[in-house]
Amino acid sequence: MAPYSLLVTRLQKALSVRQYHVASVLCQRAKVAMSHFEPNDYIRFDLLEKNINIVRKRLNRPLTLSEKIVYGHLRPDRVAMQDATAQMAMLQFISSGLPKVAVPSTIHCDHLIEAQLGGEKDLRRAKDINQEVYNFLATAGAKYGVGFWRPGSGIIHQIILENYAYPGVLLIGTDSHTPNGGGLGGICIGVGGADAVDVMAGIPWELKCPKVIGVKLTGSLSGWTSPKDVILKVAGILTVKGGTGAIVEYHGPGIDSISCTGMATICNMGAEIGATTSVFPYNHRMKKYLNKTGRADIAILADEFKDHLVPDPGCHYDQLIEINLSELKPHINGPFTPDLAHPVAEVGTVAEKEGWPVDIRVGLIGSCTNSSYEDMGRSAAVAKQALAHGLKCKSQFTITPGSEQIRATIERDGYAQILRDVGGIVLANACGPCIGQWDRKDIKKGEKNTIVTSYNRNFTGRNDANPETHAFVTSPEIVTALAIAGTLKFNPETDFLTGKDGKKFKLEAPDVDELPRAEFDPGQDTYQHPPKDSSGQRVDVSPTSQRLQLLEPFDKWDGKDLEDLQILIKVKGKCTTDHISAAGPWLKFRGHLDNISNNLLIGAINIENGKANSVRNAVTQEFGPVPDTARYYKKNGIRWVVIGDENYGEGSSREHAALEPRHLGGRAIITKSFARIHETNLKKQGLLPLTFADPADYNKIHPVDKLTIQGLKDFAPGKPLKCIIKHPNGTQETILLNHTFNETQIEWFRAGSALNRMKELQQ
Repeated sequence: MAPYSLLVTRLQKALSVRQYHVASVLCQRAKVAMSHFEPNDYIRFDLLEKNINIVRKRLNRPLTLSEKIVYGHLRPDRVAMQDATAQMAMLQFISSGLPKVAVPSTIHCDHLIEAQLGGEKDLRRAKDINQEVYNFLATAGAKYGVGFWRPGSGIIHQIILENYAYPGVLLIGTDSHTPNGGGLGGICIGVGGADAVDVMAGIPWELKCPKVIGVKLTGSLSGWTSPKDVILKVAGILTVKGGTGAIVEYHGPGIDSISCTGMATICNMGAEIGATTSVFPYNHRMKKYLNKTGRADIAILADEFKDHLVPDPGCHYDQLIEINLSELKPHINGPFTPDLAHPVAEVGTVAEKEGWPVDIRVGLIGSCTNSSYEDMGRSAAVAKQALAHGLKCKSQFTITPGSEQIRATIERDGYAQILRDVGGIVLANACGPCIGQWDRKDIKKGEKNTIVTSYNRNFTGRNDANPETHAFVTSPEIVTALAIAGTLKFNPETDFLTGKDGKKFKLEAPDVDELPRAEFDPGQDTYQHPPKDSSGQRVDVSPTSQRLQLLEPFDKWDGKDLEDLQILIKVKGKCTTDHISAAGPWLKFRGHLDNISNNLLIGAINIENGKANSVRNAVTQEFGPVPDTARYYKKNGIRWVVIGDENYGEGSSREHAALEPRHLGGRAIITKSFARIHETNLKKQGLLPLTFADPADYNKIHPVDKLTIQGLKDFAPGKPLKCIIKHPNGTQETILLNHTFNETQIEWFRAGSALNRMKELQQ
């Protein structure tokens, strides 16, 4: 299928001069009006309609909702960046030399706040520790026309849902869980920072035309079954890579039993199956949410153009999954991977059989996946029942509100106090333990234990850097029930608890309002508008800073084949972006490429010795840390390559996992398969993401071999490259390597990076 950029070009040619002029004028207005841009200005359903009608005539068939939104846009409507990725994105934008962003853009401070003592104390500590970074982001936003949500505002995806997402929007964000906005009927796609720079610079953004997987929902949710169980079930069906290269589009009568924020939960965790994004069609639940969040005007427009915000009857899906919500049972997935699905009723038995700890040390609710008003209300309803019988949580219990608006509203309505009374600690409005920002004190590293969360990811060491923590993901209400019981063997649908009075009782399934009956309490004002005149605004980056570092251009391709590449590491098994560029304490270096490169591949398992962060130096023959070995090779002019397994780069959108190997002298990553975002990120930085034409060739390469990649002078789309494997005994083997580069991406490689190519085009 054609890349999105080619479809845009065709669409531009198909538009009348007047229509194209209107689109161009709107983009120009956005450029000059950014300093006083307000959420949801420039929403043009009429333009979407015109573009869809053109595409409909060309294709002459019913369209999915995904096709309508993607093909109905000439360019993305908006860019959103969280603070950890925004540092590198803004550094790259500064390097572009452009004076202002070309589309509405925002920065959200949610990743750098460590959970330690509780919301207010942790926030104060974060502001102190990260003052230099926050100042950089605030001043860069002011200088280049980017809105800035201060620390404490909340998690980026909840802020987007409350303020910026709307039915039919095309939004990109520098976080893999950007698809959260699909719960409000938008196509919201997670990308790397370099992609965001392209859009902010007003140049074409590429997206390989995705397949569309349809998930038909029938029946209705009830009892303990929640929206989270839908995606936990889908993850079990499709696995962590089953959605790669596809948009997951939910439809069917069952969607009307799911709240808008519940739909966002489902779309959010679609990142865990590798999907490009996920989306729900516009319905009355979305209208209700728009009205309650102060956007009734958008709801009126959406009603008027509703035919373009739902799939056409009879549209075709590349794959179809059907789920009867009336039969769906509460699920819990894990440990160590989000697609290992179990019904809650069975997980205790499975845990005992597998040797997983059944006692739950900590239950954690919140995160961008499950921190809505409804989520907090359902958890509070469960907690209230336990309190009525004199019980508190047996496990430790933490609560993360999704935004300042959610925090203020659950405080006003009493939910927060109920959750405290049952033993919970309310953390800051931030990502916290979900991304490893957790100063955990109750265990030692290496201690085997179980935690249960309402988060989205549960990779090894993800939450607390302990590889022996068995993390399970489920709904907030199930987390709360399990934290009260203290064991994986508890099933709230059937099992009884014993109250303080010695009497047995059963928890009832929570039944609460999806939205507050009164208006949301907005809480503190935490948004900074960029000034109308930013000519005097300075953005300072100290040359001695350990947190921020201005970027130097990567070297261009020298026009030659890659000869005698040393293998830095041959990775065994799962290698996510957490393995390639760890989060947690490393987040503080996200704006300093050289410093953060000290975490390169420290979590990946070396097939040669079965250890993490231990590889053989081909020159000294000594084993040492991966980053140190890479630096040694770079210093001595030795170019290197990484060999990976299936779905390499699964997980977060962090482009540092691509920047670091490029910075330290890497030239290619050769794997059985890649996760979508990471493959694009590698291309953007001038690296070669290549896949074995025959996956069995992975076994032909040994860590002590050297590789030569041939065919780069004739590098062309669809044309494989040759790889000569040179064994230490003098023998050689030749294999083929496939790639997905198009002509534009090949220019990135030749220029040394996409940013280098952007500068070339400006000259």
